[in-house]
Amino acid sequence: MSKDRSGTRASAVLWDGVRRLLEGCATGSDGQRRCSVVDLGGGTGGLAVRIASLGHTVTVVDPSPDALAALAQRTAEAGVAARVRGVQGDATDLAALLPAAGADLLLCHGVLEVVDELLATLRAAAGALRPGGSLSLLVAQWPAAVLARALSGSAAQALRLLEDPDRRWGAADPLRRRLDRAAVTALAVEAGFTVTQVEGVRTFSELVPGASVGSDADLDLLRRLDAQAAHVEELLPLAAHLHLHARR
Repeated sequence: MSKDRSGTRASAVLWDGVRRLLEGCATGSDGQRRCSVVDLGGGTGGLAVRIASLGHTVTVVDPSPDALAALAQRTAEAGVAARVRGVQGDATDLAALLPAAGADLLLCHGVLEVVDELLATLRAAAGALRPGGSLSLLVAQWPAAVLARALSGSAAQALRLLEDPDRRWGAADPLRRRLDRAAVTALAVEAGFTVTQVEGVRTFSELVPGASVGSDADLDLLRRLDAQAAHVEELLPLAAHLHLHARR
């Protein structure tokens, strides 16, 4: 389940969505909101550190001891080690690893693409959340992957993606599967969640060649374009990833 998700985690659209979910937590006596967050498959903690820096507590669940060691070092350097805990385990181990119904927010980013059992993973996530708790679910979309491969000149891989039932472009594809809005929404509902919002992540930044972004101004415009596209219904199928907000 461990993987490098630095590209998706760096998205301003994704971070903005996570911050809005964090706003649903209770306010402490000091006026600050305090969430108990679980980051499933959180790896080395790129997002966990940002969340802990806001004053929340984060439990990162990941099967890789190397990733968890890097997490410990990263949180120490960021000064948030007291608010971040690493736990070794897989998605379906959550019931044995964490208190039932103890989390306010659970992040499941880039996990459904690599696990063995999709529905079991989401049901385990539901069991770790308190009633009314929130799920942040990020998945890779296959329609966008087809378009990106075709535009990059890899027509054979684009065709393979269209023909493959798991939407993989070949044996070397690092993902076991890709999803779309209908499929991931149906899974979330079957697992007991109510989907409250769907946003597109990296709609254009995955398609625009790096050579076309020649300045900071170009990069800023591209980010603004991604931010605007995130909420345009007609453009959601073009997003490299979908970010679903859901309630238990």
